[in-house]
Parts: sequence; C-alpha cells; structure tokens
Amino acid sequence: MFCGVQSQSERKEREVRAVVTVWRTHYIYGTVYIAANYSDSWFPAGMAPGLLNLGNTCFLNSLLQGLAACPSFIRWLEKFAALPSIQSCKDNQLSTTLLQLLKALSSDEPGEDDVLDAGCLLDVLRLYRWHISSFEEQDAHELFHVLTSSLEEERDRQPKVTNLFDMHSLESLPDQDEKTMTCRSRAPLHPIPSPWKFQHPFHGRLTSNMFCKRCELQSPVRYDSFDSLSLSIPLPQWGRPISLDQCLQHFISSETIKEVECENCTKLQQATTINGPVVESQRTTFVKQLKLGKLPQCLCIHLQRLTWSSEGTPIKRQEHVQFAEYLSMDHYKHNTSTQRSQRLRCTAKSIKAESRDDSVEKPSANGSDSEHHNNNKPFSNGTCSSVLLHTSGVNPQLSLAYDYSSTEYLFQLTAVLVHHGDMHSGHFVTYRRSPSSSRSSSPFSCQWLWMSDDSVRKASLHEVLSSNAYMLFYERVRRLGLSLQSEQ
Repeated sequence: MFCGVQSQSERKEREVRAVVTVWRTHYIYGTVYIAANYSDSWFPAGMAPGLLNLGNTCFLNSLLQGLAACPSFIRWLEKFAALPSIQSCKDNQLSTTLLQLLKALSSDEPGEDDVLDAGCLLDVLRLYRWHISSFEEQDAHELFHVLTSSLEEERDRQPKVTNLFDMHSLESLPDQDEKTMTCRSRAPLHPIPSPWKFQHPFHGRLTSNMFCKRCELQSPVRYDSFDSLSLSIPLPQWGRPISLDQCLQHFISSETIKEVECENCTKLQQATTINGPVVESQRTTFVKQLKLGKLPQCLCIHLQRLTWSSEGTPIKRQEHVQFAEYLSMDHYKHNTSTQRSQRLRCTAKSIKAESRDDSVEKPSANGSDSEHHNNNKPFSNGTCSSVLLHTSGVNPQLSLAYDYSSTEYLFQLTAVLVHHGDMHSGHFVTYRRSPSSSRSSSPFSCQWLWMSDDSVRKASLHEVLSSNAYMLFYERVRRLGLSLQSEQ
C-alpha cells in the first residue's frame, strides 16, 4: 500500500498555499518545526494540528496522527526520553524527536500553530540508516516497523553490566591502580534499566505450539515477539460482510502438518511389544496452533489488502472489514492453565497407555478453555457498532452490545488509517480521537477527527466505522466506575 503522486493541480495548490502561509518558526530541543497558519484565528479547542505534506509524506503524516492518539505510547516515550543516558547523548535521538512531535499533535490547549512540519523525523531516521525519501512512494505500515525497530535499537544502546565471564571485555578495561579500584568497589551500584521495563507498549508475544492428533502430546510452547498483527482478509462467503473477528480467527486458525515424527507415539507403540523387535519411529499428524501469549497495551492491527492476480500482478482488496469501537481479545489469548492441564493429561496417558483419564476435561484443539467460553458467549468484534445502540438516559460509553464485566482483555479504538487509491498510487488519511481535555478523567475523547495532511475536520463515529481500514490502533482499557479508562 503506497502513498502515490497526487494530481498536478492539487500539488501546485498545496505548495502555493504552504509557501504563502508559512509565517512562523520555533525550536524544540534544537529541532526546527515550521508552523503554518491558514487563518487569522487560532485553531479551536477540541481539534488537533495538521501536518505539512513535503511531497509524498502523507504516509508519515497519517501514522504520526495515529500514534498521537495513543496516550500510553506518549507516556512511555516521556519515561524513556527522561533516562539520563538519553538526555546526556549529544546525538539526535529518535525518542525525543518523536515525543515532541506527538505531544504537539496531542495537546488539548488551543495554539497558534495549526500545521506542523514532520521533516525533522525523516532527518533523524536517516541517521539510523533508514533512507526514506519524501518524494518516493512509501507504506505507513512499513514506516511503523521502522519506528519501533529504531526505538528498540536506541533502547539496546543503554549501558549494561559487564559479565564476569566475559574475559575479553574485562581485559579491555583501562588499567587502574589499587586505590582507584578499591574506591570503585565501594561505590554504590546504580540501577541498570531492565530491557523488559522499557519495552514499548506495542510489544506483544505470540505463542506457537504443536500437538499430536493421535496421542495428543503437546510440544513446549514457543514465544515470538510482535509489534503489530498483520491479518489477511478472508474471501467473502455468499456476499456476507467480513468482520475483524473473522480476520483474527483466520490468523489463529490451526494448521495441519502431516508426517511428523512423534516420540511419544513411538514409546507407546514400543510398550505394547514387550521383548519384541524395535519399533520404527511413528510418524503422525500434528496440529500447529497460534495464540496471543502477551497482549500489548497498544494494539496495532494491519489488514493485508495486497493480493495477487492469476497473471501475477498486485491487486488491492477493496472490501470493507467491519470493526467496532471496542475489541474483546479474550478468545485469542493463550491460556496457560489449560495448556498445563493438557500436558498433565498427556503425561498420564504416556505412563499407562491402556487407561484413559476421562475426569480431565479435554480442551479444544485451538488451546482455548472450554469452560471459559461456556461462561462467556463469543464476542463478535466488528459486527455491531455502539453508535447504533445509544439510548436516552444511558452513558454512551456503556451502551454496548456486550457485557464487558466478564471481558478481561478489552481494547478501545483510538485511530484508523485509510488508504485511498490502488497499489501504485494513492493517499493516506487518518481518523483519530481529538486530544482529551486535561479536565477530563478519561484519556480518550468522544470527538473524532478526519486528518488529511494539513486538512482537519470533525467526523462522526459512524463515518469512522464505515471506512475501509488499513491500520487500526486500539488501546487496552479497564472499567473504573461508570467509564472506561486506560490500563496504565
């Protein structure tokens, strides 16, 4: 999905308007931000600044607007940028540059600058060996991973304790006299930042495990990291609409793998042939299952709209994927207690093959807890919108189609990125929540904004949910009293 070339008349009008109206320059941490004012009045409260298009930088502008609507990510950047090692570094830091941009885009205070310039971020990324030209077609999802990987690179540069077994590092230390070393050994040890403590809030963990369909022995669970969930869009059936739940279910759907050597089946077969010939390795069918082991605080979902025709040419999927303002992820979460009970049951079967422990409830093939799902009916994410369920006298935040009191992993929509066009050219826009008022107890505003570079207008929730989403940003929330608030 690329940000392509706009029409010549649109580009000329935008360039002329930018040149005429740019009137003020201010500095933040030594970084130049160019602000433009298209009117004589300040932009009103409840709105947010736009971003100047530097050529084909709508992919950058739309992503920054989406990140600015994630309060947990901004809070994490504030803590990370406050580290002494980050503040003392003379080089341009991505975290500080990104933080200042996002804070300017998420401020609820009316100001004079209704358009900002994000070119400074491109300059910093070039220092991280990322060559991103403002005049080339780019993808917002690829840029998202550029930002997260660069932040991880910046985090990994933090000082670490030298391992006592690392003789090469110890020998390379500068020579010091005994007095200096004695004083050094008596000095207090400064705390070393934990790498897990400073994982960005988009970081999550996927679980992957396999089990034998014959003996049901389960392999150890494998964990892999992710920053976003890239979901393929299933083909529509009988003209029915496609929902986000279908995409998530397709993502975790089990995969059958044939002709896998099973050690447990071989042992069971050998046990039945006492004093007999050695049994060959048993090859059976295994089932591989994906689940979400650790859900992030900020959830980024990427809908794969790229497909290939029979001729081998790229085609963009234009179908509308239904999504909701609230997203329950309980059904897709890895359940460790269920996996533990399954391992115990399989161990008992391997010890005594002729007996079967029927007292242990058999978990479903996808590793979900059947008791958990019996108590909680499946939630259809994206099939019904809360905007259609508002009734008089009811808090709009709670007038939902599902009882969230039983939902442990609940997420609230904060931003939607939309790509208009085809695979070769187009334009990115963003729907995002307006900055929350400092007087509000909730970090999420009910007002939605449509952001297209320097153009900003208010939008309804119905318009947001009707859009053809390319990227979705959700943030985990929990209920406090009569409102939904951020987890952090």
